[in-house]
Amino acid sequence: MALTAAIRADRRLPLLQVVKSALATVLAWVVAGALLGGPPPVFAAIAALLVVQPSPNQSAAKAIERTVGVIAGVAIGSALGLAFGTQAWVVPAAVVTSLVFGWVLRMTPGVSNQTVISSVLVLALGVSTPGYAGARVVETIIGAALGLAVSVLLAPPVHATGALDRVDALGLETAATLDRLADAFTSRRTTAELEEMLLTARLLRPMRDAAESALSTSTDALALNPRAPHFRPQIDHLQDLLERFSGIVTQVIGMTRAVREYGGGGLVDEPSSPAIAEQLRRAAHDLRLLTSAPGELVEDEEPALTRPLQIQTPSTTNWVLIGSILVDLRRVHEAITAPL
Repeated sequence: MALTAAIRADRRLPLLQVVKSALATVLAWVVAGALLGGPPPVFAAIAALLVVQPSPNQSAAKAIERTVGVIAGVAIGSALGLAFGTQAWVVPAAVVTSLVFGWVLRMTPGVSNQTVISSVLVLALGVSTPGYAGARVVETIIGAALGLAVSVLLAPPVHATGALDRVDALGLETAATLDRLADAFTSRRTTAELEEMLLTARLLRPMRDAAESALSTSTDALALNPRAPHFRPQIDHLQDLLERFSGIVTQVIGMTRAVREYGGGGLVDEPSSPAIAEQLRRAAHDLRLLTSAPGELVEDEEPALTRPLQIQTPSTTNWVLIGSILVDLRRVHEAITAPL
């Protein structure tokens, strides 16, 4: 099973990605071969294949990485070949020199590895051929440019749907947590039930992390993307919404933890508990309104906490809990009603 996990991905790449990689590689082979002639344009084909990435921004980074690595490797390989010829120890020396070069200049692993590969290929294939090194640099630039062009122009993805789904899921689950909190103020809960409620609330953190990751992927996909003007407003809106939800998540987890620690004794008997439960449910209602899938909403769509909330003096057992819940609930309300 470990071997299978090492060589197989969790899911297939999109078929479009495979088509783009194949198209870029074939184009690079044909175009570089037609323009430069000479040896088969292996450098161009490899450059195009490696440059095509899931997003145009990643493709641009790969194009720069690939080109810099090839130029450095060709320079190192050519210099060693011209200085020492084709002796057996020259290739290992080129490998070591390329690695040290990448380390000294703090190159990325991709640039360092490409430098090593290019230096070895130059020594193995063309050190004695006049103009071979320069032609391979030009060939790499052609392949990288074609790979970048295919990545940018052929249906570049934006991943907006995935980000929207993640942000909506976070908002809806946060609203559901508020509803569970409201129930704890109106119905008695055992210690085990309160513990389960807290554990469920803490799952909001990985949901928030997943939403941030999805939105980061979508933001990255918009860079250098010709479709960016159409999707940028939506992504910016999701970014603002996620920042709002993130603060609410913190407050909701804090309220749930407070109820878990201090809500075991007589919380439902507090005179203010029904009013607090109502405001928690109204906050959950308004939070759902911010998502694109609000679902079934209560008929009264007045924003939460707009009605006067009369709080009677709580008991000595629950006064800290009631006070902290009201403070956190006010912060939740401010986050919900703040203008986008």
